[in-house]
Amino acid sequence: MIVGALVALILLVDQLVKVYIKTHFFPGETRPVFGNWFVLEYIENQGMAFGTTFGNKMWHKLALSIFRVVAIGAIAYYWFKQAKEGAKREFLIAIGLILAGATGNLIDSMFYDFVFPYNACDGFNYLKGSGIYTHCGFFTIETRHTGFLLGNVVDMFKFQAIWPDWVPLLGGNEVFPAIWNVADASISIGVIMVFFRQKTYFKDSKPSNRSWYSGLKRKNEKQQDTKTEQ
Repeated sequence: MIVGALVALILLVDQLVKVYIKTHFFPGETRPVFGNWFVLEYIENQGMAFGTTFGNKMWHKLALSIFRVVAIGAIAYYWFKQAKEGAKREFLIAIGLILAGATGNLIDSMFYDFVFPYNACDGFNYLKGSGIYTHCGFFTIETRHTGFLLGNVVDMFKFQAIWPDWVPLLGGNEVFPAIWNVADASISIGVIMVFFRQKTYFKDSKPSNRSWYSGLKRKNEKQQDTKTEQ
């Protein structure tokens, strides 16, 4: 119950933040949150988490979205199965975070093209090689496909911290250049929890196997003792 409420809360917060950004920011607009090192910047991405992309054809985007649907279904099934089997609450929270984040970004792709006005000339709708040509002022550009499962994902959080110049290889570069959203953060936290805490989540499996083996061993020893006495 608590884990389900947490998942629902993350989904709600993710969508509320995205709707606020879509309705109160201009594309590319930046507003400080904590000084200049953490800001809100309205951008949209056509691909996966943290602005990564996946091809320029309609089937590329559809394949990505369908994969998300299948993955979400599999995660949800596994989540409910683990809950019924009495898995640790922390583990259910970790899986729930991944589920909430994946679902949050999928909602963008499914519905935002229908809910909000679409301006093909916004920079984040440019997609070279799409074959869809749009007149934008004095220029004609190729823009993305639109429709169900084809929409962009809204991103807004950005760290603007810079590595000190003395840091090898990284000096002068941004600490974390990607722009992300609540759903991305939820997925990342869930994956990190599973990765670093897996021994805690699954530690009961090995003792149970050892107990089964020990029981079988004792049974064999008793049978041998009986034969010896006879």
